[in-house]
Amino acid sequence: MQLKNSHKYLPRYKGESWIEACLPKQGQVWMPGKRHAVKKDKYHSAAYAQEMSKAIGQDPWKWPKRSLYFISDMHADADAFIASLVASGGVKKTGPRDRDFRLTKAGRKARFLIGGDCFDKGPDTLRLLDVMRVLIDRGGDVQLLAGNHDIRMLVGIMKVGMKPDPRIDHFFIRMGPKMVPFLSEIRDRYLTGKHALRGVPDSRECRRLLYPPKSWFREFPQLAAWAMPDSTIEREVERLRRKMGHFEADCEKAGLSRRMVYAAAKKWHELFLRPKGEYAWFYKRMQLAYREGSFIFVHAGIDDRMARLISEKGVKRINRKFRKQMYRDPFDFYYGPMANIIRTKYRPVDRPLTRHGVRLLRKNSHIHAIVHGHRNLLHGQRVMLRKGIVNFECDTTLDRNSRKKEGLEGPGAAVTIFRPEGLVMGVSTDYPYIKVFEPASINHQAAISGRT
Repeated sequence: MQLKNSHKYLPRYKGESWIEACLPKQGQVWMPGKRHAVKKDKYHSAAYAQEMSKAIGQDPWKWPKRSLYFISDMHADADAFIASLVASGGVKKTGPRDRDFRLTKAGRKARFLIGGDCFDKGPDTLRLLDVMRVLIDRGGDVQLLAGNHDIRMLVGIMKVGMKPDPRIDHFFIRMGPKMVPFLSEIRDRYLTGKHALRGVPDSRECRRLLYPPKSWFREFPQLAAWAMPDSTIEREVERLRRKMGHFEADCEKAGLSRRMVYAAAKKWHELFLRPKGEYAWFYKRMQLAYREGSFIFVHAGIDDRMARLISEKGVKRINRKFRKQMYRDPFDFYYGPMANIIRTKYRPVDRPLTRHGVRLLRKNSHIHAIVHGHRNLLHGQRVMLRKGIVNFECDTTLDRNSRKKEGLEGPGAAVTIFRPEGLVMGVSTDYPYIKVFEPASINHQAAISGRT
């Protein structure tokens, strides 16, 4: 298969000299496969084309009316986000500072879709959110999706200001070491004066406010029994025992006293949860899922139960229910079926997606493709056929901590572009070509191979 006219839609990078990431310039046909999700030879191309053609179906896909730039799993790496904006072609970098960029003509017409997991172990969550805010203020149409790290951070620190409840008393400590870098960020930016701890309770009282009581280990299994199997409850309790043992040591290494931890958590409330807080916009803009034409965008994936809810109620109703549960009853959300959208990796322990769920999505909702992050990859984006539905997997291991852990060289940048002309393009620093997916071409190729 050859790229026909799609080359003219490849992104044009503006201000690439101001980023360190090395971006691909040429396009290559994007076909499904276990290795790097790209066509290998004519024999496999024909086989893949026929299989993919069945998944695409006879009904034409409905494409977005404008370009969508999907960027996911930044994990608190602002530099990776800035480089990914440049990779989209929707932003021109104009200088060395974080604020030195502007929307291009293409960017002013497009939508930037953030696929979740802005929070993590660092290095700079607040800086990442600041860049995102600049993008919004410069006129960028930005939509945020909930990631598991974002929601864990919300329910964890939200618990600090709530009344005792055995179902959620463990949420703060459950975050474990991933909480510490962000608390350090808040301390370094907002709590450096000599009066930073004024009004903060003593160390013993702060521990009582932050940690679950001893009775939690007895009460939580009883209250959670209706929501999850015994094996999951046992894992949750054991996980908390480990994290309680390590959390204090992690705080000490970061120079965070118990009182400072409490003060930083309260400052988080002020910044993110108060209506006029500096970062209140972040969770206000957040949705669980986003629907555009034949595509549904989520952080992690979809199971049969959510497929039925989407089929019967629609994405707007799902998002309303998500917001209501998150603030009124975070336990019901976090351990209920809706949270599978932010955490499934299609493992045996996850709620399953079967061909029945796929039929509900395709027949009733006319969804032909699921777009998500969460499953980190090392060679750019990947197309997968899962139970007969197309999946675009877009977590390309962007952040520097994960890249170091995975042995990836250089800084990361990636974006998945959905064009109204009927193209999906995967741009990543970890693959030498821009991957180009054209359902119309695949159907045409399958028809030709079927006649030969």
